[in-house]
Amino acid sequence: MVANTNSSDDFLKLPFYFLLAILFLLPIPLGANRPWAWSFFELAIFALSFLVAWKLRGNKFAGMHKYVSMLIMWMVFIGIAVIQIVSLPDVLVSTLSPQSYEFYAMANATSKYLSIDVGQSTINFIKLLSLFCLLCLILQLINSENRLRLLLLTIVASGTFQAIYGSLEILLGLDSSLIFGLEIDNRASGSFVYHNHFANFLMLCLAAGVGLIVTALEKEKSSSPKDFMRSFAISMLSSKAIIRICLAVMVIGLVMSRSRMGNTAFFASMAITGLLALVLIRNRSQGLFILVVSMFIIDLLIVSAYFGLERVKQRLEQTSLDQETRDEIIREAMPIVQDFPWFGTGGGSFYSVFPGYQQSNFSLFYDHAHNDYLQFVIEYGLLGTLILCGITAFALYKSLRAMYKRKNSIFKGVGFASCMAILGMGLHMTVDFPLQGYANACYFVVFIGLAMISNGLKLRMGINKIIHN
Repeated sequence: MVANTNSSDDFLKLPFYFLLAILFLLPIPLGANRPWAWSFFELAIFALSFLVAWKLRGNKFAGMHKYVSMLIMWMVFIGIAVIQIVSLPDVLVSTLSPQSYEFYAMANATSKYLSIDVGQSTINFIKLLSLFCLLCLILQLINSENRLRLLLLTIVASGTFQAIYGSLEILLGLDSSLIFGLEIDNRASGSFVYHNHFANFLMLCLAAGVGLIVTALEKEKSSSPKDFMRSFAISMLSSKAIIRICLAVMVIGLVMSRSRMGNTAFFASMAITGLLALVLIRNRSQGLFILVVSMFIIDLLIVSAYFGLERVKQRLEQTSLDQETRDEIIREAMPIVQDFPWFGTGGGSFYSVFPGYQQSNFSLFYDHAHNDYLQFVIEYGLLGTLILCGITAFALYKSLRAMYKRKNSIFKGVGFASCMAILGMGLHMTVDFPLQGYANACYFVVFIGLAMISNGLKLRMGINKIIHN
């Protein structure tokens, strides 16, 4: 039995487009990395979540029963964040975190918490709650092939806009940004404050673009040279060329950011995901192989060479532990893990706690650990970090499973995009703090949701595709 072809697209249509608008606008105000910016988008996400919940009142599970494992892990992590900011009995604090108890005892505080900085931990809790609401919105509102494509297109459009804006500022030789008047050096940063956050954001948007192209590849296999050339022409010169141009623009912006790990994470995640796709995707076309190869040949060797790839290479070659202080930050922050092993110092408290452990005289003030793994262990403890790793690993498994099990090309492409985004983020987190930026964290949560949808969503109707072969 075939359902009404318009039923899925008509389901909560206005909230869906409101969600797309939020995602497109998120990075524009300084990557939403200022209190006024992230507060605005938190309110927008909460309001949209309330609207959707009200529309779905009376629906017992609201279509979320398929994702119960992921939601439970999120709620457990949120529970840890709540425990950090709630006043607990003295005996409980001294048992769970002796160092936290000693800290409040020395201050003669009547109320004691697991978090060393309850104010910052409360701010982080609200952020975490908004990210959970965003995940729920993705799982509830993305219910058709058409909406999957529109979501990926919105991400690509946002990344392309940022890449054009960031590249033009460098090419025009501006001293300050066009919109916010921030100082500009020789590294593109778009509307972001930090060029590495800009690079990480483009990496995520590139993953969406590559996934879109994968969804549109030919399904039939070809073996002859004639079929191979035909597949190549279709892959490069069809209506997918617009997406391909957007990818090239974003690669230019990524290279012009001069971000060493941003560029490394993109090309490494694309190569690894491409190889995995060649193994996992059954009945694949020649176009998939061509896509992976062309991304390297066209982007890495031709396009990027004219927009500063050599400078990125020089920065990588000149990088040494003697010049970098990030390794010293990691070394001097490790005692914090030893003092607060299980429940951490509280979400967002690295800013407050690290100066008490700092021994070296750094020329810069570090409010982040420049290693998200370490910062999560410090702030949320080993228990919270294990749950976060479980969430990410589960999403990665779902993305790989979609490439292997699902027959519809849209799910294979979404699985490819999610896998590439997760791997790229995992690499970038080793030397930086991309998930501390609100826009980057929101987009990463979107890919976590897409990984789940690539396995859980069942298509019951034919939907007209936006991108045709």
